[in-house]
Amino acid sequence: MKSDASLFQRRRPLTPAELDVIPWLKLLSLDERERAIEDLQVTEAQPGDYLCRTGRPVTYWFGAVDGLLKMSADNADGQTMTFTGIPPGGWFGEGTALKREIYRYNIQALRKSLVAGLHVDTFHWLLDHSIGFNRFVMNQLNERLGQFIAAREIDRMTNPNIRVARSLAALFNPVLYPGLGVVLRITQQELAYLVGLSRQRVNEALNTLAAHNAIRVEYGGLRVTDLQALRSHHF
Repeated sequence: MKSDASLFQRRRPLTPAELDVIPWLKLLSLDERERAIEDLQVTEAQPGDYLCRTGRPVTYWFGAVDGLLKMSADNADGQTMTFTGIPPGGWFGEGTALKREIYRYNIQALRKSLVAGLHVDTFHWLLDHSIGFNRFVMNQLNERLGQFIAAREIDRMTNPNIRVARSLAALFNPVLYPGLGVVLRITQQELAYLVGLSRQRVNEALNTLAAHNAIRVEYGGLRVTDLQALRSHHF
């Protein structure tokens, strides 16, 4: 596992193609955009690397450019609760950045991932100057609250098919992950890590969801064919 320091040392400016997939940049004025791009950095996280750790002070607002991340926290009994996965296009930690407080969760790379960071000072500068950026952050906070409430409900579900369905639905949130579309590149083992089930049980659940025409399993990932079914049906 690489250290936090090496992640920081590997940072670099983003390429034009990487900047194009950042959804909130398009909402900024020219001056605001230039300020943000000047500050933005990206680093390559290896599987198992931590981008954020519980108890550490916030320094950056992060976004997944490529790869797959996991947001989780440990309770008082030492059990890990996974809140969500973060696919490409997802930005996270705005609540912590707003309050400039310590992290109350961990963010870990499940596979090799490109992660962008905007310094918390620039984050607050944009809040002070950009209406478009404020609206984006407010929408993020609203959706994230609903996502965390849903994560608590999923964690208590005993039906593995529904657990997998609801967890997949959370990954296809069009507000939090606008660039994802209808195809998610994810392995069954990665999904098992997110859902908290064995890979074999996840495989059985995916077959059930596919039989109900809610998803289609493709090489290297999943295609959602009925998002509403994932959100509401009892399989």
